Amino acid sequence: MAGYDEVPSATSGPVRYHGNTLSKKVLALREISETASDFSDMIRSMVPRGRHLTAVRRLLRQFPIVAILGARQVGKTTLALELLKRAKPSGERFDLEDPADLARLSDAKLALADHKGLVIIDEIQRRPDIFPVLRVLADRRPRRARFLVLGSASPELLRQSSETLAGRIAFHNLDGFHLDEVGVNRLDRLWLRGGFPLSFLARTHYASFTWRQSFIRTFLERDLPQLGVRVPAATLSRFWSMLAHYHGQVWNGAEFARSFGVSDKTVRHYLDTLQAAQVAKVLQPWHENVRKRQVKSPKVYVRDSGLLHGLLGIRERRDLDRHPKVGASWEGFLLQQVVDHVGASPEECFFWATHSGAELDLLWIRGRRRWGFEFKRTSSPKFTSSLHTAIDTLGLQKAFLVHAGDKTFPLRKRVAAVAATRLLEDID
Repeated sequence: MAGYDEVPSATSGPVRYHGNTLSKKVLALREISETASDFSDMIRSMVPRGRHLTAVRRLLRQFPIVAILGARQVGKTTLALELLKRAKPSGERFDLEDPADLARLSDAKLALADHKGLVIIDEIQRRPDIFPVLRVLADRRPRRARFLVLGSASPELLRQSSETLAGRIAFHNLDGFHLDEVGVNRLDRLWLRGGFPLSFLARTHYASFTWRQSFIRTFLERDLPQLGVRVPAATLSRFWSMLAHYHGQVWNGAEFARSFGVSDKTVRHYLDTLQAAQVAKVLQPWHENVRKRQVKSPKVYVRDSGLLHGLLGIRERRDLDRHPKVGASWEGFLLQQVVDHVGASPEECFFWATHSGAELDLLWIRGRRRWGFEFKRTSSPKFTSSLHTAIDTLGLQKAFLVHAGDKTFPLRKRVAAVAATRLLEDID
C-alpha cells in the first residue's frame, strides 16, 4: 500500500510529491474517479458483507417490504445489487436519481404491479408518494413481489413509511465497514479512514482524506437539501465542525446555542438533523434510583471516525496520535465496533456517569443482561475506582476494558482487559 506521499503509477513507478498541492489534489481526484468506476466489484471481491446480506434476506422472508437505511455512499446500492443477483426469481431495480427510471415510475402502481421477485427502489426519499402504492401491492394475495427500498434515514422517509406501511415494513441500518468485515489487522486503517467504502479502499491516505472532504461538502450542499433540510449549508458546516470538537462529550445545548446566537431548541434541531442522516450519534444516559447524582444529558459523537478526522483536519496516523481528541476518537470508534459486534439496537445502549466522576462509556442492557464497557487509549490498562463504582452500582454481570495493548487478561472477577485487536474473539 502506497504511503501518503506517493501514488502507484502504471508507467513509471510511484509519483512522488514535492510540495505540489495542486498535483496532489489532481492525482487524488483522478484516483477517486478510477476507484468509483469499479466500486461494486471492489466491494464484492475485497470486503464481503455477509452479515448484512444474511440479515436483509431474513427480513425479506418475513416482510413484504424491507428498507435499507444509511448515509450516502455507505454501500446500500452495492448490497442491494448483490441481493438482486442472488434472488430467485430475479427482479428489477429502479434508481430514482435516474431520469429514465423516474419517468417509468410516473404512474408507480402501473409500473410496479406486474413485477415479480425482488423489486429494488433506490433513493426512495425522492418519491415518498410511492409508499401508499407499496402498501397496496404488499397486501395482494398471492404475494407476487417483495420490495427493497433504499434511502437516507431522513425524518420524512421514516414518517411516511411508519405511518403508511405499519406492520408491512422492516428496517435494516447499514453503517460503513466493520472490523469483522475488513479484519482486525486493518484496525488502524479503519480507525483513521472510517468505514465509508471509498474512503477505506482509497490507495493512499491523501486520496482518502480528499474523498472525505468532498463527501462532507457534497453532503451539506446537495444531499441534505434533497432530504428536505432547510438549514443553510454554512450553518450546518459550522455546527458539524463544532460537534467534532465535542465528540465523546456530554451534550451542552446552552453552550452550542450561545456560539450560534440561537435557541437551545434550534441547535438541538441541528443535532437531530445530523443524527437522522446517520452522520451523528447520540448516546442516551442511563439513570435509575441510586444514591448518586447522575448525568442526565446525552453524549454526542460523529458517527464515522473517518468523517470525524476529516472535520478535524487529521490526514495521517501521526497527526491523529498527536491530536488532543485522539482518546475521544478511539472511544467513539471502538464503541461503534462493540455495538455492531454484539448486535445491540440503539434502544439497548447507554452511557452512565455521576457528578462525582464515576463513568461507564457504554452500558448494554438486553433483558436481564447488563454489560459495561470502558475504552482506553493505553497499553497498560488498570482497574479503576470509576469502573468499580459502575460495577457495584449498576450490578453488571460482565465488564470489559478495551485497550490499545496486545493482550487480553482478567482484571477482577467478571472484569476483563480486552485488546482491541482481539475484540471480536474475547467479547462474548
